[in-house]
Amino acid sequence: MLTAPEGPHVLRAEVKSLKFWYGKFQALHGVNMPIWDRQVTAIIGPSGCGKSTLLRCFNRIHDLYPGIRYEGEVNLAPEGVNLVDRQIDPIMVRLLVGMVFQKPNPFPKSIFENVAAGLYVRGIKNRSELEGRVETALRQAALWDEVKDRLPKPAYELSGGQQQRLCIARALAPQPKLLLLDEPTSALDPIATARIEELIDELVKDVTIVIVTHNMAQAARISHQTAFMHLGSLVEFGDTGTIFTNPQAAQTQDYVTGRFG
Repeated sequence: MLTAPEGPHVLRAEVKSLKFWYGKFQALHGVNMPIWDRQVTAIIGPSGCGKSTLLRCFNRIHDLYPGIRYEGEVNLAPEGVNLVDRQIDPIMVRLLVGMVFQKPNPFPKSIFENVAAGLYVRGIKNRSELEGRVETALRQAALWDEVKDRLPKPAYELSGGQQQRLCIARALAPQPKLLLLDEPTSALDPIATARIEELIDELVKDVTIVIVTHNMAQAARISHQTAFMHLGSLVEFGDTGTIFTNPQAAQTQDYVTGRFG
């Protein structure tokens, strides 16, 4: 497990009294938690506990479906922007908060066009700036050396692990404040998984990361802070070492020791 940076924690985002409904079904029940700057926060819990639902509130992916409703706040700090405020354009939210999903989902375009997609939305059209930002993002995603001579090629020609790193580069290109990872290695083999974990360890020096994972060993390896959820509620949040070795809640103890899951 990672050691948090020295000095006082700096707030990058804060979830306050967040409730969420799919139609009449309430999926989140008054969640409160901090997201500390340039740390990895892992969200763990059994299937159906609300961890992916919580993660997807950060970038308003739920808005793509009818009948959803938010109450409460997901505030970016120090900007003071409530990401779930209906007055905020969800397209802009998704530029502030990048997301990578469980399975690689490159667009049916070239490698270059995939990474540049968010830059076009930002209104960047200058070719030299686009090329520089694409290269920077691919370097951040540890993919540049593998694809620098193949940028016009279709993204689907890449391996699964490379496609997932391409999706990370695509999320990083608009320079988001937060990077969300929703079980980003569950569809990958152990070697590709290790590459993504090493990449997370590097990326968090520059960007705050929130990851949902069903793999508790992974959460213990790569996160500074861990949130344990059950039945749509946050049961416990704290330093990863404490959550896994000395949890305060009996439910957390039962989950991390494998008594239920």
